[in-house]
Amino acid sequence: MHFIITDAWLAKSRAVHLSGSRLMAALVGLSLVMLLLAAGLYHWVIFKGARESWPVIGILVKLVVKDEFEQRDRFMRENLDAMARKLGEMQAKLAQLEALGERVSGLAGLNPAELRSASAQGGALVTGRPLSMEELQATLADLDRLTGQHADLMTVAESRLFDQKIRKMMVPTQQPVSAGHIASSFGWRIDPFNGRSALHTGLDFQAQTGTPILAAAGGVVVTQEAHPAYGNMVEVDHGNDLVTRYAHASRFWVKKGDLVKRGQKIAEVGTTGRSTGPHLHFEVMVQGVPQDPQKFLAAGRGLPAIRTASRR
Repeated sequence: MHFIITDAWLAKSRAVHLSGSRLMAALVGLSLVMLLLAAGLYHWVIFKGARESWPVIGILVKLVVKDEFEQRDRFMRENLDAMARKLGEMQAKLAQLEALGERVSGLAGLNPAELRSASAQGGALVTGRPLSMEELQATLADLDRLTGQHADLMTVAESRLFDQKIRKMMVPTQQPVSAGHIASSFGWRIDPFNGRSALHTGLDFQAQTGTPILAAAGGVVVTQEAHPAYGNMVEVDHGNDLVTRYAHASRFWVKKGDLVKRGQKIAEVGTTGRSTGPHLHFEVMVQGVPQDPQKFLAAGRGLPAIRTASRR
């Protein structure tokens, strides 16, 4: 009897459990059907109201469209602001490139106006699709990268050209007397005082007393003294064991230790020391050995003469 009651209870429990599962499934199915019906009804009402211009539906549609336009406008403004910042950075880099180009062209001896002239372009027009926002941003990024690379290359070129110019400015290639002619060349000659053969270790530039004597290159004044043979003498060290000597001056314009530029007035022509008349004795020495100054001056004939303001 006990077993019969237990079996009956178990059968009843299973029936109740199965009924609960079926009820849950039915509820889920009913919810899905209601959701689909609601969605279909919503779209039908919206579209029908929009076509037939129902006031309430029209207002809802306008609000939705307005919100979409506002989101699109906000997206466009954010992208335009980002592009404007990128363009501003590129304009700054282009201005830097232009300034670098002018300096490099000046160091290279080119006319900056020739570099600024527009390049000639042409060809048949083959139209294509408009650029997307992503493609435009990628193009700007490529231009920004190329601009940065060109600025780096121009900076390196400017540095090397400036170094070359400095080296040229430190070589005595400028004629030390602008208003004068060579009266005696470098080499063996008959000495004007004793009539014997003697080595003339420089060039004699005949000029009027008081004619400016110019530094043939930039350097440091290492000697400014009255010498028994050279008279009032100035020596300028240009580095790399290269020294120039200016002798028989009537007046000094620099003193020992002064830094002088190429073309700067350092003294005035005179006839002090062992001299027969007003002139400049000009020497170029490499490691203390006299060299023919004509070789240096000939190398600088293609360079523009420079005259800088003298300093007292």
